[in-house]
Amino acid sequence: MGIKKEQPLETVDLEQNRPTKSKWGVILGAAFLMGSSAIGPGFLTQTAVFTEQLLASFGFVILMSIILDIGVQANIWRIIAVSKRKGQDIANMVLPGLGYFLAFAVALGGLAFNIGNVGGAGLGMNVLFGIDPRIGAAITGVITIGIFLSKEAGIAMDKIARLLGGVMILLTLYVAFQSNPPVGDAVVHTFAPTTIDVFAIITLVGGTVGGYITFAGGHRLLDAGISGKENLHQVTKSSVSGILIASIMRVFLFLAVLGVVTAGFALDPANPPASVFQHAAGAIGYKMFGIVLWAAGITSVVGAAYTSVSFLRTLSKKVDKHHSGVTIGFIAVSTIIFAFIGKPVLLLILAGAFNGLILPVALGTLLIAAYKKSIVGDYKHPLWLTIFGGFVFVITAYLAIVTLIDKIPQLFA
Repeated sequence: MGIKKEQPLETVDLEQNRPTKSKWGVILGAAFLMGSSAIGPGFLTQTAVFTEQLLASFGFVILMSIILDIGVQANIWRIIAVSKRKGQDIANMVLPGLGYFLAFAVALGGLAFNIGNVGGAGLGMNVLFGIDPRIGAAITGVITIGIFLSKEAGIAMDKIARLLGGVMILLTLYVAFQSNPPVGDAVVHTFAPTTIDVFAIITLVGGTVGGYITFAGGHRLLDAGISGKENLHQVTKSSVSGILIASIMRVFLFLAVLGVVTAGFALDPANPPASVFQHAAGAIGYKMFGIVLWAAGITSVVGAAYTSVSFLRTLSKKVDKHHSGVTIGFIAVSTIIFAFIGKPVLLLILAGAFNGLILPVALGTLLIAAYKKSIVGDYKHPLWLTIFGGFVFVITAYLAIVTLIDKIPQLFA
């Protein structure tokens, strides 16, 4: 069944191999962990800016990115599940040492983006309570540390991801209704765009399944003992659900922005998503944005910390033994850097360069692993998934090269 000794047996129906209530909680929690990890402060700004630029045609960008995201996620989660190994361990089996590079890249990217996530949560608390963003960031850091101090940290993480993910979606849906968007126009241009922005599509794919994000839920399922061919149906369903959760949020925000922009309002360049909520629902809308921003920040902090450390656990026995303490330290360092330094430019440049490499390297490696019996046994990977994954690999590899060419000169500027 692939259940680890430390996992409670009630998570699986041993006689019929059917998901029980607690197992479904983990499956849904993994989907929300991945989805809410993708919905960070950058996600909100990115969606608002692209919608203002492309208007209703941004619906086509969202549709294309969803299709590509599912191709990435379904491949990676299935191979992790059938191999019963984490991404870095699979990479080391494909090419010795590659897993160490992948772990370093994920950890560096996770740390850099976690600084932004903590900062976003701090700004959310600033909107809600008027406190200094650094104090808000510190409070958020303490809350997330409390989650990982819990004896049932995995369960707590699942519940918080589900709760706050749901809150973000519902509040954004309310604002979308208030903005009175031209839904018919959005539907038409989703399938017949007047403008096709390839860069926007690739940017959305990277923002949804790039870096550590695509591994968040897959590693969570593995840690909960939900793996093996017998669980592939549930794993695939969870992987697609994670994409849909992030995409539902993006669609609602897209509609909210579209309603505001087509009504003649210009978004505030300093904070585009905040101006959307404020224009659509007034002062209450602005406070709602504070809740959404804080929820987006804290869930991304949890996802980044958990996934980054999960990459380091199997590479070091000490990290594995003290993984809760390492995760807490990861969050504490992110919070301290933001509170005292802000967003370090060099670290963000390095992380951006490495983050661009993670998706094509990870996806390409796992596609190779899918055809190695020493890794997946007698499992037969669907040909259509391989072709789909290969197509996304080529696109993201090209983007990674462009990113490196762009980022490296900045290190010496």
